[in-house]
Amino acid sequence: MSMITLKTPKEVEKMQKAGRIVYDTLCLMRDHVRPGITTMELNRLADSFIRKCGATPTFLHYNGYPYSICTSVNDAIVHGFPSRYRLKEGDIVSIDIGACKDGYQGDAARTFAVGQITPEAQRLMDVTKQCFFEALKVAKENMRIGDIGAAVSQYAESNGYSVVRELVGHGIGKNMHEPPDVPNYGTAGRGLRLVTGMCIAIEPMINQGARQVRQLSDGWTVVTADGKLSAHYENTIAIIGDTPKILTMPEDLQ
Repeated sequence: MSMITLKTPKEVEKMQKAGRIVYDTLCLMRDHVRPGITTMELNRLADSFIRKCGATPTFLHYNGYPYSICTSVNDAIVHGFPSRYRLKEGDIVSIDIGACKDGYQGDAARTFAVGQITPEAQRLMDVTKQCFFEALKVAKENMRIGDIGAAVSQYAESNGYSVVRELVGHGIGKNMHEPPDVPNYGTAGRGLRLVTGMCIAIEPMINQGARQVRQLSDGWTVVTADGKLSAHYENTIAIIGDTPKILTMPEDLQ
C-alpha cells in the first residue's frame, strides 16, 4: 500500500474550504433538480458556480472524464455522463461533485428526488444516507477501516438492500484519490487503524436489488446489473480523535 498522508489542522481547514464549495454546489443542484431540466444543464450550472467560488471542478479531465460533475440517473450507480437527457417526474439522480481550492480537494455526493417519487425510491435514498451516518459513528481514532465497511453493509443489508463492492471510498487531500481505499463492506476490527489526521471520503453506494454491476460502453457509467435503482451518499471527513469532522457539510448541521 502507498503511504498515507496525514493532514495538519491547517490542511484540514483548507480542505474544509474546498468542501464548503462542494456542499454549496450540491445545494445549488438540489434547488435546480426538477422535471424537464437536462443533466447537461446541471453540469453547466455546477461548473460555473465552482469557478465563481475561486475553485476548479476536479472531475473535469480527471483520468479523461469529460465533464465537471457526475449525474447518475435511476439504475446508474456512479460516473454517469451529463447529457441531453431531461429528468422526468419520479426519477432519482445521484450527483457527485469534486472541487479543488488552493491545492486541496473536496468530494461529496447526494441522491435527489425529481418531483414526486415512489415510497420505495425514497426509502432507498433514506437508508443510503443513514449508511453514511452509521459509518461516521465508528470513524474515530483507533477504530479500523473494516469497522466503517461493516457499519455500512450491516445497516444496508438489514434493510433489505445490497452494497456495491466494485467501487469504494478513498483517502483524499491534495489529490482526489489517495490511500487508503475505504470499502462499504468489511469485517469489524480488521484493516488499517484510523488515526487523527487521516482524511477520507466515505461513500455508500446502495442497490435496491442485487449488488452486481456492469459498465456502459462509454467506459465510465456503472449501472446495476438488474436495472433496479441505486443511491449514493458521500462526504469527505477528517479523523480527529473521537469526533470526526465532516468537511463537506457546515459545522452547524453536524
